[in-house]
Amino acid sequence: MEPFHLEILGQKKIKGLNSIYISNAKVNLGLRILNKRDDGYHNIESFFIELDFHDSLIFKESKKYSLTSSGYSVPNDETNIIFKAYEAIKPTKINNEFSIFLEKNIPIGSGLGGGSSNAATTLKTLNKLWNLNYSNKKLLNLARKIGADVSFFISGGIQKVEGIGDILSPIKTTAFERKIFLLVIPNFSISTSWAYSEIKKYLSLDNNSAKFCSLDLSRNLKLFENVFEHVVVSTYPGIGDIKKILLSEGAIYSSLSGSGSTVFGIFNDKVQAEIAASKFPSYKSIFSKIPNKDITLI
Repeated sequence: MEPFHLEILGQKKIKGLNSIYISNAKVNLGLRILNKRDDGYHNIESFFIELDFHDSLIFKESKKYSLTSSGYSVPNDETNIIFKAYEAIKPTKINNEFSIFLEKNIPIGSGLGGGSSNAATTLKTLNKLWNLNYSNKKLLNLARKIGADVSFFISGGIQKVEGIGDILSPIKTTAFERKIFLLVIPNFSISTSWAYSEIKKYLSLDNNSAKFCSLDLSRNLKLFENVFEHVVVSTYPGIGDIKKILLSEGAIYSSLSGSGSTVFGIFNDKVQAEIAASKFPSYKSIFSKIPNKDITLI
């Protein structure tokens, strides 16, 4: 029997379990690297789109914190970003702590923001379970201290992302509501730190390019280029092949997400997407869409 999942905006007690929350993935529509900062981070410009492909987190009251997981292998010790989020929001005086179980469906090193999403889900959930009543502004301040992309997942949706991922501008659009996102996940991961170390040769090229236009599907989506493709495709040519196949099978847009390794295509209908997915028997294919924010058991 498959486990129950619960949309992150809500909480529900299920017999035999405690609170279950989902932790959604994201893809990047375009990604520019503007420059490297003195603190070692890079200033970026991108559009992040939250999808309903997700990890699940179960919070259960306990005498002390612990983390266990299933699915893709992740560290369950203090190096896990969930622990960092837990410690960041933990108040000085509490009556109870929580053990957390993570069902890890989003692969590591896939460019889908799984770890950052887990951290944001932890912040939002504990804010509720500990009755802290922190505002979104307070949660965003905590998120910035944990990781570059954590801030986006505090509200999710579709946002223009700048700075190191902490300058957010929500976008109101219905352009993607009926679209199918086909995520093609190769059987290898790409190190974000490696990708950023290799990107420096393309910084001057990227800075001379035009700024992103407004997010409008009536425009040419090719304007939304992910500069990491210059680096990744030269080292992993299979990434370029996936993109070419997705476009040839009818995707209205295809790109590497983040620094990879996931390549996604946006399709007008699921039949097209299913035909495209059949071209990748050796890779994991996920059909996803813009999430429904209502509380729903699935």
